[in-house]
This record gives sequence, C-alpha cells and structure tokens, in this order.
Amino acid sequence: MRISTGQMFQQNTNSILNKQSATNSIIAQIDSGKRVNTAGDDPVAAIGIDNLKQKNTLIDQFVKNIDYATSHIQQAESQLGQADTLVGSMKESVLRGINGSMTSAERQVIADDMRQSLEQLMSIANTKDESGNYIFAGNKTNSAPFAFDNNGDVVYSGDSGIRKSNVAAGVQVNTNVPGDAAFMNAPNAMGDYGVNYSSTQQGDFVVTSAKITDPTTYTTGSYSFSFADDGAGGLNISVTDSAVPPVTTVKAFDASAPVTVNGIEVKVDGEPQAGDSFSINEVAEVSIFDTFSKAIALFESGNDTQTPAGQSELAQLLNDIDSGVNQMSQQRSLTGNSLKVLQQYSDNHTDEKLINTSALSKLEDLDFASAFTEFEKQQLALSAASSLFSKVSSTSLFDYI
Repeated sequence: MRISTGQMFQQNTNSILNKQSATNSIIAQIDSGKRVNTAGDDPVAAIGIDNLKQKNTLIDQFVKNIDYATSHIQQAESQLGQADTLVGSMKESVLRGINGSMTSAERQVIADDMRQSLEQLMSIANTKDESGNYIFAGNKTNSAPFAFDNNGDVVYSGDSGIRKSNVAAGVQVNTNVPGDAAFMNAPNAMGDYGVNYSSTQQGDFVVTSAKITDPTTYTTGSYSFSFADDGAGGLNISVTDSAVPPVTTVKAFDASAPVTVNGIEVKVDGEPQAGDSFSINEVAEVSIFDTFSKAIALFESGNDTQTPAGQSELAQLLNDIDSGVNQMSQQRSLTGNSLKVLQQYSDNHTDEKLINTSALSKLEDLDFASAFTEFEKQQLALSAASSLFSKVSSTSLFDYI
C-alpha cells in the first residue's frame, strides 16, 4: 500500500486537532463545573437536565405567587383583626350606654366616641396595599370601596370579586377578602326580617326572630303587627300585610307560641300591652356599619334608649353586632386557613426543588478529580502527537538514499 506525503500530513493534523478538541472540551467543563454543557456532551442526560430545569423554573414561579398571596392575605388578616378589636370596643360602649343611670350628655359622649370609632372602622375597610390598591374592594381596587352617602349611611361600591393565585399545578388560592363579605353581608340575627318598633310602645317585649318558614305559602312584603285587648283579659294580635288592598289577620296572642302568617313565623318575647305595635320588613343581611350607625343615632336621641321601644331596638342591635362580629371572624378564619395552605405548598415546593436540584447535580455536575486526570491524559496525548508529527514531517526519502 502506498502512502503519500499528503495523506501522512492529513492524518497527523487530524489527530492533533482531535486531541485539541478533547482538551478544549475538558477545559470548558472545568471552567463551568458542569459535565454536560451541550446536548452533544451527553444527549440522554441533556434531556433529563432540561426537564429538571423546567420543573425548577415552574416551582420558582409558584413560590413567587405564594409570596405575593401570603403578603396580601396577611395584610387582610391583620386588618380584620384590628377591626374585630375595634368592634369589640364599640360593643362595650353600646352596653355601657344602656345603663339607665346615665344622663343624655353622658350618652352623647359615648355616641361621639363611637362615631370616631366608626370612622376608624371605615379607614380599616378602605386599607390599601403596597401598590395603592384597596384590599377590600374585590376586583374594583382602584377606588375606595366604602363611603358615607348623603344620608350618613355607609355604601359599598366594590364588588364580590375574588382574586386567585396559582400556587401549584391545578391549585389556586384566594388572595383577597371582598369588603361586602367582611363588613356588609352578615346574616340578619332576626332571620329574614328586621323590626321597627313604635315610639309609643308601652309594653316590655322584643321580637326575637322573624323567619320565612313555609316558602310555599310565603307572601313577600312588609307586615304591621298591633296588639289589642280581647275583652277577656288577654290580647289579640292583628297582622296587616302590604298588599293592595291590605289584608288583616287577627289571632289570639300567646307569648309562648310564634305568630304565623303567610309562611312567616314571628316570635315575640315579653309582655306587650294593648295599643303596642311594630312592623317588619325584609332584611336578609345586615351591615356592621349600619348597625353601629343606628346605635349612635339612638344614643344621640336623648333618653330614647330608656323607653320600651329603645330597649327593644337596642336588643336587636346587639344581636346584629354579634352577627357582624361573627361574619368578620369567619372571614378572618378563612384567611388563616389560606395562610396555612400557602405554607404547606411552600414547604412542598422547597422539598421538591431540593430533590430536583440533587438529581440535576448528579446529571450535570463535574467530577473534578476525574476531569483533571482526563485533562492530563489528553495533554500528554496531544504533546505526543505533536512531537511525533514534528519528527515525521521533517523526514524525507533522501534521508535513506
């Protein structure tokens, strides 16, 4: 077989270049600390590395979402806690104002103090987050959700929107508490109706509940109740609905049994007198703001709190306050549950990323001892190839003639 000078030179050049490429590849691995820098280094391992990196990137995004959700939920929980404390103090003021030994001036002081507390409660309900968004406004975060209208009543201009954050694959957690759910939509302690007592009331009684018990016979509307002497030492109760023309139903009054009419059941506790009356109107939910506004107005009305009607109204207001407090406590409890869930997912993500990182290290991290040994071997091979090529390239046929 004949070997030309060109073939000899090409073979030796290729050998040197291959050794240089291998050496450069090891140098790149040592510089990066990674065994696999390109898919060509280890195609099978490269696929696993890419998958693990994608998983860690997704985990990092979930952790960011958890941090965002945690921050906002913690703020809502903190504000609800402050509101709960404030409302508890206001309830104590209401109970203090019931004291019959107080003068009108002293009750006015209580009313003034409660009005300041009501404004503070409004401020809590209009809290902003670090970005200037109102945390209790639902999805309408750019404008204050609570404000006083021209009648002095508190109105809610936010919505019931719930913002969610993805914290794991297929898992979302609420990141806000709508203001209506926290402060406006407490269940009516009376049931389905609210009571308006007559200022001329003489008897000592209170309506403890007014509920719809039979939807099939229920007739919507307001109802008026009045008591009259039955001529036999007892009382009759007349119930007039708001139909046109109105329909009046007369029944014998028994304090131990509820009054039923048109699918509605009304319980009266106490001893009404002939001539007393009250009315009910549909109220499914009550606002903690309106409840305290009514209490303040009652304290500002002189000695009305000491009248039978005033005492009856205060009893109803105290029940509504309790309902409002329970509503805020429930929402605060939900935020606490959300924080617990977020912490659990955060811990899960931390563990998962640790496992992924460990697997990633096994696939791509370089064994420096082996790498340096291989580097020395390649350097030696390259030096030998270069030395051999130097000697061979200087040899000529004339050296043997």
